[in-house]
Amino acid sequence: MSRPDEEPVATRYMSGSDEVPDEEPKLPVTYPVLMGFLAGNQRALLQSHHELVLTPHPTGKKICAICLDKVRRGQGQAIFTAECSHSFHFNCIVVNVDHGNLVCPICRSKWKDVPFRAPSSSNNNGAGGSRGVVVNVVPLPLPLDDFSDDEPLPRAPISPTSGPQGLTLTTFTEFPAVAASKSPAAFSLVVSIRAPPLHVDDDARAPIDLVAVLDVSSSMVGAKLSLLKRAVYFVIHSLTSSDRLSIVAFSSRARRILPLRRMSDTGRADAVQAIDSLASNGGTDIVGGLTNGARVLEERREQNAVAAIILLSDGKDNYNNTNSNILLLSSSQAGKSNPPPEYLKELPASINNNNNNNNHSLQQATIPVHTFGFGLDHDSTAMHAISDASAGGTFSFVESIVMIQDAFARCIGGLLSVVAQEVRVMVKTASPGLRIGSIHSGSYVSKIFSDEGQQQGVIEVENLYAEEDKQFLVDLSNIPPAGLCCTSTSSNCESKEREENQKTALLDVVCSYKDSVSSEELEVQGERVYVGRPQNLCPTDLVVSVEIDRQRNRIMVAEGIREAQVMAEAGNLEGAQASLAEARASLLSSASAQAGDCLCNRLEAELREIRERMTSQELYRQSGRAFVLSGLSSHSLQRTTTRGDENSLVGFGFGYDTPTMVSMVTKSQQLTN
Repeated sequence: MSRPDEEPVATRYMSGSDEVPDEEPKLPVTYPVLMGFLAGNQRALLQSHHELVLTPHPTGKKICAICLDKVRRGQGQAIFTAECSHSFHFNCIVVNVDHGNLVCPICRSKWKDVPFRAPSSSNNNGAGGSRGVVVNVVPLPLPLDDFSDDEPLPRAPISPTSGPQGLTLTTFTEFPAVAASKSPAAFSLVVSIRAPPLHVDDDARAPIDLVAVLDVSSSMVGAKLSLLKRAVYFVIHSLTSSDRLSIVAFSSRARRILPLRRMSDTGRADAVQAIDSLASNGGTDIVGGLTNGARVLEERREQNAVAAIILLSDGKDNYNNTNSNILLLSSSQAGKSNPPPEYLKELPASINNNNNNNNHSLQQATIPVHTFGFGLDHDSTAMHAISDASAGGTFSFVESIVMIQDAFARCIGGLLSVVAQEVRVMVKTASPGLRIGSIHSGSYVSKIFSDEGQQQGVIEVENLYAEEDKQFLVDLSNIPPAGLCCTSTSSNCESKEREENQKTALLDVVCSYKDSVSSEELEVQGERVYVGRPQNLCPTDLVVSVEIDRQRNRIMVAEGIREAQVMAEAGNLEGAQASLAEARASLLSSASAQAGDCLCNRLEAELREIRERMTSQELYRQSGRAFVLSGLSSHSLQRTTTRGDENSLVGFGFGYDTPTMVSMVTKSQQLTN
């Protein structure tokens, strides 16, 4: 008998009376076998996709695929024939249905009607020996693939006092002072928030509901699939019994191979078994995989504090309409990335802000989707668009297949350290006539509006990982003259000292958020922001703040990269190179870069690497596009993404890494070395 790996179809006998092969197939058996292991005398075909499909008895006579005995009328057993024409003993198939199996065990057809066993009547007047069994065919009570079967959460309460300490709110002004006689038209400041560390000793963190959506198409064969499995094993063993994991695999079709289960010892074993069963075959239905992944979280009966989807694919969706390669030719689209693929419209609103019609709400409650483009053939435009359309999702470019576990580790390190949710930063002008010109918030939603004669700005940050920093550059205009709205920090009435202590109030800053462990609503009131207003400036008053300068550099470089990408997509690599060179020259001439600022050094290395990946159209299509889009995802959220390979100039995580991310990556590398 041929080995299973030598032949696409192998025959397996499971009866003591039939011929038994010398070797049992080693491949895992998935749930479509159903009740077949409960009885012997069974014959099945072991297909290349590792599922056992029941076949007729070799004699040609009909057999019941459940008990494997002959199906013959007039033998004292009720027979159920489904709309797919397959017949079973009624008692056998009704037990199968009672276990939740609402498809044909042979052909896997979805049944519109299923057999139902009516309760036995105590007043049964039938002949002796009757078991009161009634054949009752009823409509399906639930959808075939109902996902509201998540494992209940543990009931142990978490003390509100066990969570981390509060957020830190800091502001920096462009200059420490503005001459009293001046009324500058533009003035900038940075609002910075920093999340607290995790309390490791208390083991207090918010548990997560995580869905892994995995591409197992034919292109994932061999080392790719093996490394993917190893990476998911790492994720499984990084979760605790308070966390829950579901796994969705997709190729030509999507299927949930693990419901939302707690990662207890039993849950981990089931998750590992589900991953072991994966085999590569078929096409790539990304929409189907994401739709199933979103449904797992949408239909769950209970919710952990944190929820996220991680999506990995090495190819292009070939089952849904796409326009991901359309070039930008319109001047109105200058500075923007490629338009998202058409199939994004088919994704559920819970993972797609573009499908939310409520434009009046600043906060759009969606699930973050963290995407991982694997290898050199994935659709980076689509993967970036999918993550960007979700709430706080990132896109990572895993250029080398050996990096996939570390890439997952970095992402999981962040997700397992969420300390604050529904983070909202609010700024309000503190002097008459002062206006907020703009807020540079990247991908975070921001809004400027007037309220009772004052201007306000709001930034929705969504969530923060432990010890994560976010800086937002706020541009002000129309700072009033010193005599109109100045205060003095001294009670001394002498004119000279009062002038030296005069200052203008600029902004009031408040940050509200929800503690992810206790769910307590908290608020941090920042100190009112002032700028000094002396009659004469000293030399130090003319030195721009390093914090302002470095944030301007970050924003300027990101805009330069985006402009270069638009040119590269249009085939103008010469223009792209010029744009990158200009951004690099501006960066190197800045005060923070000349002072040796670490962020500026990383930005300069990033510009150099992008230029190298844009030396030809072939190289740009192969890796440059994905590298650029992953970088833009990182900068727009000020959150680390994996990009490139171990030899990339910018480093594996660029510089937005948090301590928990670094710790998780270190753990991953220790396991693989």
